[in-house]
Amino acid sequence: MLDTVLNFLSNGLTGASWVTMLVYLLVMTQITIFTVTLYLHRSQTHRGVDFHPALANFFRFWGWLTTGMVTKEWVAIHRKHHAKVETEEDPHSPQIFGIKKVFWDGVSLYREASYNKADMEKYGRGTPEDWFERKLFSGHPYWGPTLMLLINLALFGVIGAAIWAVQMIWIPFWAAGFVNGIGHWWGYRNFESADTARNLAPWGVWIGGEELHNNHHAFPSSAKFALRKWEFDIGWAAICALRAVGLAKVLRVAPTLDVRPNVHLPDAETLKAVLTHRFQAMTDYYRGVIMPTLRDEAQHAGENIKSMPRRLRRSLADGGRWLDSEGRDRMQAVLAKRPNLRVVCDFRTRLAELMEQRGADQALKGLQQWIAEAEQSGIRALQDFAKRLKTYAVSGAGAA
Repeated sequence: MLDTVLNFLSNGLTGASWVTMLVYLLVMTQITIFTVTLYLHRSQTHRGVDFHPALANFFRFWGWLTTGMVTKEWVAIHRKHHAKVETEEDPHSPQIFGIKKVFWDGVSLYREASYNKADMEKYGRGTPEDWFERKLFSGHPYWGPTLMLLINLALFGVIGAAIWAVQMIWIPFWAAGFVNGIGHWWGYRNFESADTARNLAPWGVWIGGEELHNNHHAFPSSAKFALRKWEFDIGWAAICALRAVGLAKVLRVAPTLDVRPNVHLPDAETLKAVLTHRFQAMTDYYRGVIMPTLRDEAQHAGENIKSMPRRLRRSLADGGRWLDSEGRDRMQAVLAKRPNLRVVCDFRTRLAELMEQRGADQALKGLQQWIAEAEQSGIRALQDFAKRLKTYAVSGAGAA
């Protein structure tokens, strides 16, 4: 009898090998990642995709079983993150809390944000409120992880507790710490979005496509995160597979930027395209106007562009928004010595302000004036950008 008990504690019901247990762990955690990125993020939060009720309910159950997270809380916190990004009200901005706090202790920031019931009601609208949600998933969120622990112990014996511990820290580390922290601190940017979001890698595989964080912030409601030909989003691949068998319906993907020939005066379609692709426009402006102007003026002055610190050069893309007071003073000193660079930076500021204007008529008049003045600036890079900007058109909006 004692030998039976000891054998059970050592091997569980399966007597599985280390390889089998590792495969089990990786499969379980990957399903959990898909639950977060597909269901909680792309479907519930941003409404980019709908899933068949059977699959949606499976995701709800799996999230409860393996994380204990409440759908309404997760959705509300993430929606507030987008609404208040990089401000004092952002639940988990490294700009506010510091990268160490968000990376190592992001779960406590999540927990603290979940205590704000007013935010949960405001930003959590539209999430499930049925009997299962009230009485089980949100009513008893810790029952799920407890049940998961018992299952692991039964399957693998005491080693199941270690497997369970890894499962419990998987999402807090990769989502609350890695994506929310490193995703706003390190990586590359396709779009000069109004935040610090970055793509951690061009192949979003390990954490379900969430590595493509800058792309997501540029087009939050898109069900597809990969926006360049050389990028891959495994979450989108899963959605396409589910759509092929009738379990998913794509509602929105990022629109495609198009151009119209022979546009002499910006019109309502131009304005719509500029606003839709505002981050692409600001990216093109930085790369096609600011940087060439900086290089030209540095060359004329007999200087190397690298004499300006890289952080300062990058800050020209957003007007120095993330610089401290000393950094802004250094930027102004640089601009004072380079008149053309100051001009194009002023035009960048005006364009960014124009995109925030309310009222289509006023915004269109502002855009027309901006383009006219840019074309008359005498700065070749700025003139070329203005000519292209007025040909902007939206193409490919909607489901793919």
